[in-house]
Amino acid sequence: MLLIPAIDLKDGQCVRLRQGDLDDATIFSEDPAAMAAQWVEQGARRLHLVDLNGAVAGTPKNQAAIKSILQALNDEIPVQIGGGIRDLNTIEKYLDIGLTYVIIGTAAVKDPGFLRDACSAFPGNIIVGLDAREGKVATDGWSKLTRHDVYDIARKFEDYGCEAIIYTDIGRDGMLSGVNIEATVKLAQHVNIPIIASGGVTDLSDIRALCEVEEEGIEGAILGRSIYEGTLDFAAAQDLADELGTDAL
Repeated sequence: MLLIPAIDLKDGQCVRLRQGDLDDATIFSEDPAAMAAQWVEQGARRLHLVDLNGAVAGTPKNQAAIKSILQALNDEIPVQIGGGIRDLNTIEKYLDIGLTYVIIGTAAVKDPGFLRDACSAFPGNIIVGLDAREGKVATDGWSKLTRHDVYDIARKFEDYGCEAIIYTDIGRDGMLSGVNIEATVKLAQHVNIPIIASGGVTDLSDIRALCEVEEEGIEGAILGRSIYEGTLDFAAAQDLADELGTDAL
């Protein structure tokens, strides 16, 4: 299983939020590029960037920090980014500077035509971020809960040609309360594209639990607050995931 360290960018710094609240941010590093290099040294095979300012503004921010991360990694591993991506021009610019995957969240729900166009224009590079609470999709930084059923909309986005779906249980994100295995598996069973779990991963027991259901279609997990606050050692977690994955084979 692929474990993906998250680097959330706010005002050029690496931070973590609790339940998506920009006013409840903890700064973990003022040098995101050094943080990215640290995760790669510990065995990361992909990184997950979030432009938090961009998500609020609806247009990319934190450009200097993003470019510094890419320069530090020098194409060593794939990097994916989400936050404030609302048009094809932004996607093209991100891919041109070296990002591998672009994550479309709120815009995918509000403007499915944009997502369809993006998947057509950039096949293999588009990931959808679906945030949900109790089976209903949330948008706008989790401030709005829609009536959209997460399973129905996931199937529609799969038909558009997205590469994978990042599923976040917004009730658990940043709370170190354990990953919602049941909901993640249920979503994976509704589609045939990979699911990347996000939200609530706390310790090695969560890694074990995710690996046990990997065959359901759960390709990886995004790790945030747990690896920054020390409840989960990233290198040990990736070693365990690799070991359990090998055993499963």
